[in-house]
Amino acid sequence: ASDRFNINSQLEHLQAKYVGTGHADLTRFEWAVNIQRDSYASYVGHYPMLAYFSIAENESIGRERYEFMQKMLLPCGLPPERDED
Repeated sequence: ASDRFNINSQLEHLQAKYVGTGHADLTRFEWAVNIQRDSYASYVGHYPMLAYFSIAENESIGRERYEFMQKMLLPCGLPPERDED
């Protein structure tokens, strides 16, 4: 029982510290947005990956960086309507 409490407290600590790890009330849309933003941030932050995308799409590296930064604003489109209970 002690180990289970310790693991749960560690998980809660990680979820409070890092946004991308999620929490119990995270919606599917919010989870998808976190994944997409993390991916785009990784692409922009790792130059070889950015160069790969720029070659694959026949664009300049600066243009690809700009496009990824723009996609980070609304990576999954507008959020769905929430049902007010």
